[in-house]
Amino acid sequence: MIKKVYYIAMFLLVLSCTSTNLEELSENESSINLKWNKSYEDDTIEKARIGLSWCYSNIGARVLNSVVLPDSENQFIIEIDNLGFNENALEKIKILHNKLKDTEEYKLNNSIDLGRYISLLIGASEHYYTITNVPENLDDILSNYELKPSKGYVNNSTVSLKHRVLEYSNQEGLNQLFVSTEIDPQNNEIVEFETIEIMDNGQLKFGIFDSNGIRLNVANNEHTNAGKPAKCMWCHESNINQLFTPQNNFSGFLTSQQLNDTLINFNNKLKQQQLLLTDGVNFSNTQDHVMMELAYISFMEPSAFRLSNEWNMSEIEVQNSLSTLSTHVHSEFPFLGNLYNRNEVENFAPFSSLSVSSSIREESLIEVNHL
Repeated sequence: MIKKVYYIAMFLLVLSCTSTNLEELSENESSINLKWNKSYEDDTIEKARIGLSWCYSNIGARVLNSVVLPDSENQFIIEIDNLGFNENALEKIKILHNKLKDTEEYKLNNSIDLGRYISLLIGASEHYYTITNVPENLDDILSNYELKPSKGYVNNSTVSLKHRVLEYSNQEGLNQLFVSTEIDPQNNEIVEFETIEIMDNGQLKFGIFDSNGIRLNVANNEHTNAGKPAKCMWCHESNINQLFTPQNNFSGFLTSQQLNDTLINFNNKLKQQQLLLTDGVNFSNTQDHVMMELAYISFMEPSAFRLSNEWNMSEIEVQNSLSTLSTHVHSEFPFLGNLYNRNEVENFAPFSSLSVSSSIREESLIEVNHL
């Protein structure tokens, strides 16, 4: 009898240990540590929090305002399961997390640089597409919507170097599709497609496709200045943009005034829907998205000050190490100071990490896909 009680007790102990180990494994899989490295004089961890929240929001997160909080003066511990992602997004993000945790950087610092993390989530087009579930074929998007018969024609775009035919579905709450067909006016041939979908968290989802409807990681710069999806985010700022330049009227299409009024009406309705959302980013703070852009720009184009924090070295040591490299000033954010290029400084870093694309917004010489 005593022996039987002993075996039962041992069985329960083993079961308890196994359960605890599985629980710890689950927690480890769903969490990641992110390190904020101060990048410029007025940089703060609160700005980093806002930037990280906007990054997550742009890839579909729905719950942010109470969970993306700093754990210390320079670190976030993120429980990805708590951010309101769908199952597809969670699966793909966890793959990326596991690869990040396997790097020398993570093993050394028990964290990954927040700027690198954001650059990998939205600055690698294939990561963005996979996480947000943009299909490889345009037809798979079109099959989910019914486009209205009325169309707009844009012959003087601020982005496209060609002409554009704009089509759209009905706006039903946070659900709508816009399709831009890029047309060469010399021969009326279709050269590219671009799509915008409204996600259920109020953000816009972007897709770029070639003339055959096959997904591209960047728009063809012979036809357009649209760049990569991250550039679409930067340009649209979570808005359905109106027309910014005068357009001619074309038979069989909405007049330019009708098209502009339609786009403004759609955007006004979108704004109303966004402001009703309480768990995500604060859409009423219209410039908060800049914090996300500063996070990836200051990482991709770091100053010696930024690198000294990242590499745990003095600025003088950084400058001496990088003495053969040239610097530049960012045209949009000159206050960031004299900046290096990330792809040039990576070889000088005291640790290796997961590689990033060589450009976040434009066509990259190096375009990574770790998924």
